[in-house]
Amino acid sequence: MSIAAAVVLFVSAGFNILAWPRFYPRIATDARARDADGRPTTFLRVHVTLIVLALVIAVASVVVGVGLLVVG
Repeated sequence: MSIAAAVVLFVSAGFNILAWPRFYPRIATDARARDADGRPTTFLRVHVTLIVLALVIAVASVVVGVGLLVVG
């Protein structure tokens, strides 16, 4: 059971690591990302926050997955 859970966590982490960072270039160059003065908008800040959280969850998933393999 713990091996299956670890595999699911690793697959989830892999998806987050591969998929989410690819959105940043498109978000950063979107017209909604900066206001007329060049300052970051809420649009950019929210999307960067989502990307960072996805990567934090990916790291946590790897740590928990390794823990399941070591303990289980």
